[in-house]
Amino acid sequence: MKIGIIGTGYVGLPTGVGLAELGNEVTCIDRERSKIEALQSGKLTIYEDGLEELFRKNVASGRIKFTTSMQEGVSSADLVIIAVGTPPHPVTKEADMKYIHAAATELAEYLNGYTVVATKSTVPVGTGDDVETLIRKKNPNADFDVVSLPEFLREGFAIHDFFNPDRIVIGANSERACNLLRDLYKPFEHKTKILCVKRRSSETIKYASNAFLAMKIHYINEMADFCEKAGADIYEVANGMGLDNRIGNKFLNPGPGYGGSCFPKDTNAMAYMARQNGVTLSLIEAAIKGNDLRKSLMAKRIINVLPEKDNPKIAVLGLAFKCGTDDCRVSPAMAIVENLLAEGAQNIMAYDPKAMDNAKKVLGDKIAYADDAYAAANGADVLAILTEWEDFKHLNLGRLKEVMRTPIIVDLRNLLDPQAVKEAGFAYSRIGQAC
Repeated sequence: MKIGIIGTGYVGLPTGVGLAELGNEVTCIDRERSKIEALQSGKLTIYEDGLEELFRKNVASGRIKFTTSMQEGVSSADLVIIAVGTPPHPVTKEADMKYIHAAATELAEYLNGYTVVATKSTVPVGTGDDVETLIRKKNPNADFDVVSLPEFLREGFAIHDFFNPDRIVIGANSERACNLLRDLYKPFEHKTKILCVKRRSSETIKYASNAFLAMKIHYINEMADFCEKAGADIYEVANGMGLDNRIGNKFLNPGPGYGGSCFPKDTNAMAYMARQNGVTLSLIEAAIKGNDLRKSLMAKRIINVLPEKDNPKIAVLGLAFKCGTDDCRVSPAMAIVENLLAEGAQNIMAYDPKAMDNAKKVLGDKIAYADDAYAAANGADVLAILTEWEDFKHLNLGRLKEVMRTPIIVDLRNLLDPQAVKEAGFAYSRIGQAC
């Protein structure tokens, strides 16, 4: 199948590489010339675990190519996938649809023969209707269907999730379009459930899923706070809860709050859509408010353990919103650093194995940056672990003790063994357990 993908970000690029690996001819389209030139020269523009090998393989085979030309990517395509950003409005928090609308309007004139246009971006309910109207207005004679094809790729695990989907959801008001997409995903028909539903149902499934997972994360974080005060152990509690198959054991890991490009944006957009429809989603509203507050509370945890010394230094390990990605968008780690600065911290040195360049674009020279974890910890009065990178699980505690001025660790990802940390001579604080 010939496929055009509009957008080469954290959704479009892994999707394009995955579809090429399945044997399709994929053309990725992006207006940003520098990104396309980099991709054409064989350089990835994002970090995603496992992406580079498949990227190079499919570029070499000619199954995937990159262009700034909408005509080149769309005119011969059987399927055009829109995977552009839908950033939140700065005031209302609703999804900003200007990139979706621009893509739909531009692609319309290049449709040639029957084409399915799929929105893979997370979009408000009813967007498929809008896209259909825009295309029909620009090209009244076009033979096409618009479908919702929501993505369920976790950043850091996007390649794994592409080839091992929990489910594939197709929102189509046309049997012809549904059948085309069933053919596309035929390699997965014996591995997972392929669900064909109404277009508006599909658009809702994506928001409802992300909002539920965000609420589950916030719930376990609140339970962790309770456990600390009540003398319980959040991991024992989460294990007991997760054995109930009505609850399940996923998304029951306590931490500094949910973040990234999806959950914060999608919960806010879901709440906005509900208000527009005269519906109150009180659980989602409470999760949004509580999760925002949590970043401030986590920063105060770090501030509260600082010793009374001149110009105390805080070492920060982790800036990406999660391991496996270089993405710092709405990262809890970044928010905590910004809260630390707001609390008056003036001596912060950070290290992240993949996200340093992206973090610098946001934080600039407000903090210092180190080449490794031990350089960040050198002379520090507290070490704060904010992202769950595997490397941080295996820190040499003896070496840390030697380089730090004051041996205090605040582990907001619960990566370290409490007993080992204490035996190494550290004061230690973690989430959901009294230490």
